[in-house]
Amino acid sequence: MISIDKPAPSFSLDAFHDGQFTKVSLDDYKGKWVIIFFYPADFTFVCPTELGDLADKYDAFKAEGAEVLSVSTDTHFVHKAWHDDSETIKKIKFPMLADPAGNMTRDYGVMIEEAGLSLRGTFIIDPEGIVKSLEINNNSIGRSSDELLRKLQAAKFVHEHGSEACPANWKPGGDTLKPSIELVGKI
Repeated sequence: MISIDKPAPSFSLDAFHDGQFTKVSLDDYKGKWVIIFFYPADFTFVCPTELGDLADKYDAFKAEGAEVLSVSTDTHFVHKAWHDDSETIKKIKFPMLADPAGNMTRDYGVMIEEAGLSLRGTFIIDPEGIVKSLEINNNSIGRSSDELLRKLQAAKFVHEHGSEACPANWKPGGDTLKPSIELVGKI
């Protein structure tokens, strides 16, 4: 089972990216932050709102040194068809991974077996391949790219400043905490 502060499960999948079919593996991103963004299916309702939002913020994720990988149990052929058909999905510049066998989806603990679809799972993986954040939502609850970006920035800050912690609603430049016995009961 996937866990915080443990290695992320490896994968190698077909993907649609930059108008081409390609292979993508976690090993391709060693030394970089990675956002893995599972969604239920192409040609649906909530999914394009999330992926469009993520596409709009992609440059901000790249500026933080992170790559975004979206994943569904659709094939890479379906990803291309959706990309060609939808103005919203045409904005996507990040790789769209295809997991039709559901192996990666199972490894990350987001498979809905009876439906063959994924839950809305989001994972932040550090440059060493360690899971730093995970969020799994009911498929009726869309996610916010602004909040995901904030969580990435907090994970990066903690990674670089291990003795400090980021309080609720922390944003870059905000006050952090230095955990100690002196803070107990004082916040």
